[in-house]
Amino acid sequence: MSAVLTGSPLAGRVAVVTGASSGIGEATAARLAHLGADVALLARRKDRLDALAERISADGGKALPLSVDVTDRAAVLGAAEQIGAELGRVDLVFANAGVQLISEIGALRTEEWDAQIDLNIKGVMNTVQAFVRGLEESAAAGDPADLIVTSSIAATRVLEKFSVYSGTKAYLSHLTRLLRTELGRKMVRVSTVEPGMVDTELPDHVTDPDASRLMADLLQQIDCLQPEDIAETVAFIASLPRHVNLTEITVLPTEQAV
Repeated sequence: MSAVLTGSPLAGRVAVVTGASSGIGEATAARLAHLGADVALLARRKDRLDALAERISADGGKALPLSVDVTDRAAVLGAAEQIGAELGRVDLVFANAGVQLISEIGALRTEEWDAQIDLNIKGVMNTVQAFVRGLEESAAAGDPADLIVTSSIAATRVLEKFSVYSGTKAYLSHLTRLLRTELGRKMVRVSTVEPGMVDTELPDHVTDPDASRLMADLLQQIDCLQPEDIAETVAFIASLPRHVNLTEITVLPTEQAV
């Protein structure tokens, strides 16, 4: 995607991006920083976070890399304190960390079920816990406040072998609808981005051979989304006037039929 936004529409804002070490998270953190936000980078892979922070700094931005496993509630809460001390009050949260592990339910790959539930659901809830009060405070002060969550087209499509992954993403899509009933009246925007096929490392974690072939074929056969496409979408959501909330955005490659 060619950049849609120009200038520094996010100047003065403090953003948190989870899953910032690769793919959508990495691209979005870089884009938010380029548009003026100070960005806290959360993920487990410290070396990749440090490299991203260096690139952001070289581009004139400011980034704080924090090696954090978002499934660890205490670690996320500790990171929130450090971010507040070093960058200030957070007013933009992109809860993006997630994992996709596809298999038929009868395979009973329960460790993969747990991994998806822990990261895709509990990781997001830990992130909400750590930053929601800061978002409310920002909104109460008359400033923009955004909670943006990465869901998936799988949240609304019925796809064989995607049961647990799709279930976690359906949870997130519906969670954001429910959060808007509470946070919207406080002028905190809550948005969900539901991408289709994105060319990231996420399919590399899939262990089921059929699902792996399906995704590999899609990457070869159609012009899939790039992480930068989702990054621009997130940045656009956050750059709108504070009375405008783009609540649910499905982003598909033009050629993706399902």
